[in-house]
Amino acid sequence: MATTTDFGKQLQGYGLTTAHILYRLPDHPRILQSYVWQDYDLAPDFPQLERFLAFWRSRLEGALHSVEVAHKRLIGPSEWRKVDAVFGVH
Repeated sequence: MATTTDFGKQLQGYGLTTAHILYRLPDHPRILQSYVWQDYDLAPDFPQLERFLAFWRSRLEGALHSVEVAHKRLIGPSEWRKVDAVFGVH
């Protein structure tokens, strides 16, 4: 049974990474523009994000202002708690 690429990455430890990128407009450097990038990546080194930012610096004209990163592993230990009793209300 074959797994999807995304699911296979999650099993290898990848998590969903979201980067909020602020960059300066080439023609109007005082104005900031926003861009959101999302992909599966490995924390804490983030090789996919680093590759994307290297591409941005080398190929795109908008200078980077800041990058905020959020990361969440989607497959991990289950969260559960013991329940001693269940009360039904009618």
